[in-house]
Amino acid sequence: MTDIKTELRQVCAFTARNIKVFFKDKGSFIAAFIAPLVLMVLYALFLHKVFLQSFDAMLEGAAALDAKTVNGLVASYEVSSVLSVCCTTVAFVANMNMVSDKVSGARNDITVTPAKGRVIVLGYYFATAIVTICICLITTAVGFCYIAGMGWSMSVGETFAVILDVILASLFGTALSSVVCYFLKSNGAINAVSTIVSSIYGFICGAYYPISQFSSGMANTIMCLPGTYCTGIFRTHFLSGYGTSMIEQGIPETAVNGLLDGFDARFYFFDNLVPQWVMYVVVICSIAALVAAFVAINKLCKNRDKN
Repeated sequence: MTDIKTELRQVCAFTARNIKVFFKDKGSFIAAFIAPLVLMVLYALFLHKVFLQSFDAMLEGAAALDAKTVNGLVASYEVSSVLSVCCTTVAFVANMNMVSDKVSGARNDITVTPAKGRVIVLGYYFATAIVTICICLITTAVGFCYIAGMGWSMSVGETFAVILDVILASLFGTALSSVVCYFLKSNGAINAVSTIVSSIYGFICGAYYPISQFSSGMANTIMCLPGTYCTGIFRTHFLSGYGTSMIEQGIPETAVNGLLDGFDARFYFFDNLVPQWVMYVVVICSIAALVAAFVAINKLCKNRDKN
């Protein structure tokens, strides 16, 4: 019992150290904090009208809808897209500390301390997760303000569900970035990887472009990637309330369902509807598998270095 308490204190201390190091690096902090907000501004300024036009094309009778419902739906789609991406991209920026410790030699100093390997692994993971969650929750708050200004139709339950989604998606992004960043040994490498992830991740997770607009083969391929299901749970909770609101305003349910399908509020895998609970299972299992892989990689590489 004493050993467990000691390890917990060590994990907390190492986590706090990594968080402090991250926030002391003003460049990394600003990059992680500003990037999601800039992306949200770009959506609002340049893509909002494009999504409105898509909305009109997909839904007959849209003119009969309240303008706030239409604008709120589009704003919710934009915010869900931003969160789907930033929960992973921010994690890669936040994980720069792990790579920097290798470059500076601090990692070697840490490994010779009495702290066990799992303490170091968990310290890096928890620090990255906490930083990512905090930044993404701030982004979520800004997104909620934007949606409220455009037209709010989300229930209280859906609002809290979005917060849970942010935490889960951030844990997934942290686990994924931890596995990838472990093999990087220079600041240039992590910067290059972060740039690549920021460029392509939004497309392969269905955030930048609706999966429903891809060919069936491409759509099914994307649905095999766990990050896609993070996008799925965001879409469901952000957009479902607007579907109910449109039905209440007299839009036929079949037309509303077609719209929700077009905006990826419901995901299909080989033409089968993916239930929400399945999305959660995929995300949670992916987090567990990636964390286990991160721990195993650290252990195997440590044993190899000893030999």
